[in-house]
Amino acid sequence: MDFKNLVSEIQEFKGVSRKSSINNVISTLKEAYSVSGDVVIDIGDDASAIDIGNNQVILMAADGIWGDIMNVNPYWAGYCSVLVNVNDIAAMGGKPLAMVNIMSVCEEGIYEDLLKGLKDGCLKFGVPMVGGHLHPDAEVDSIGVAIVGIAQKNKLITSFGAEVGDKIIVAIDLDGKPHEMFNLNWDTTYDKDAQLVRDQITAVQYLAENDCIKSGKDISNPGILGTLEMLLETSKKGAVVNLEDIPKNENIEWADWLKSYPGSGFVFTANEDKCEFIKEYLKKYSIEAAVVGEITDSSSLYLNYGDEQAEVFNQEKNPVFLFR
Repeated sequence: MDFKNLVSEIQEFKGVSRKSSINNVISTLKEAYSVSGDVVIDIGDDASAIDIGNNQVILMAADGIWGDIMNVNPYWAGYCSVLVNVNDIAAMGGKPLAMVNIMSVCEEGIYEDLLKGLKDGCLKFGVPMVGGHLHPDAEVDSIGVAIVGIAQKNKLITSFGAEVGDKIIVAIDLDGKPHEMFNLNWDTTYDKDAQLVRDQITAVQYLAENDCIKSGKDISNPGILGTLEMLLETSKKGAVVNLEDIPKNENIEWADWLKSYPGSGFVFTANEDKCEFIKEYLKKYSIEAAVVGEITDSSSLYLNYGDEQAEVFNQEKNPVFLFR
């Protein structure tokens, strides 16, 4: 394997580079995020958190689906719009409650397939779609979904909680396959029993409520290392990761694997004495977890492979989403 080329592929990956535009959103709306004193977490995490008293927070998140997916397979776009939102709540250690959507359609065929995908996603994950808004005469086809969840305030998994010395855990369901139309979409949910899929969500909630995880994110469009870098940027920390320790399906090449969006996949940090329990607990639910590295006090994410080491991301030179 050409390690130098692998690192370059990750740095130049579209799933990473497209995140940089978030910086303008943050800068412009910064004052609007916390106009209420009830906001516990506003931006920089998988979901925002609003204090509702009694040690509970409402979690809120929203996701739009890449136009590339919508144009090629509207059914899968609808299904994934549910999956990504449910994972955002799970990554915070929360319970998903309900979703709403905004659909813009200009082709009737796309509309029907999109609705079927949304319906099947809700049935798979057991989270209802309770409303939304439809643009029936739009010039483009698009789908956006927002979700509400609930969690214990003092048990939240956030992206801000990584500390120097924490062990880094990558946890992925390896029992899956690349979607036939989107090779970087590692599908682990569609063919699985709905109960197992739902159990994977509640498993993360259990670990959060039992103080096993210090920080975390679900692995999303930037892939494994890009997602970890986003966590590092919000926590203002660095990391050293050993490539060969990352759980991987043996049939997928490293370049594709590191850029994949898994149906069930997370990056966590934890105290060393919690790692073995996390690994064994998640294994019950078809999620393979492994310690892959450690949090450092630098501002860089280094990747090791054999006797080689490379700086993949540097928060001053090439951050993923410029969070400040």
